[in-house]
Amino acid sequence: MKTVQHKFVDLIPDTLEEGVLYICIPYCTAIHKCVCGCGNEVVTPISPTGWTLSFYGDSVSLSPSIGNWSFKCRSHYFITKNKICHAYSWDDWKIILNRKQEEKEKQKFDKKRRKQRKQNVGGDALDS
Repeated sequence: MKTVQHKFVDLIPDTLEEGVLYICIPYCTAIHKCVCGCGNEVVTPISPTGWTLSFYGDSVSLSPSIGNWSFKCRSHYFITKNKICHAYSWDDWKIILNRKQEEKEKQKFDKKRRKQRKQNVGGDALDS
């Protein structure tokens, strides 16, 4: 597979078509079948600590790359302007390091968010 089509949907369909990236903005999620053809469903949460989605009017990109390390196929690729760019497979040690780094980034983001909420609640209380 060299390209995917994108479809914006309100709900993820029960059955996914090959070669289609379903984008569900209400649930901040994109989902597609693995581009290697194994049939596994790949879920990419769109969030500050997950994937980012760029929409160009006629195409989309997801960033960062998609590494299906939990699948038997262990496929790794980018979706850039609806084009699939296959990337090299990672060794187990690199996957472990990356997962640890992602967890640190999520914890840092959550800590920052909690601090901002606490400041907003405190600020609102002082204004009343």
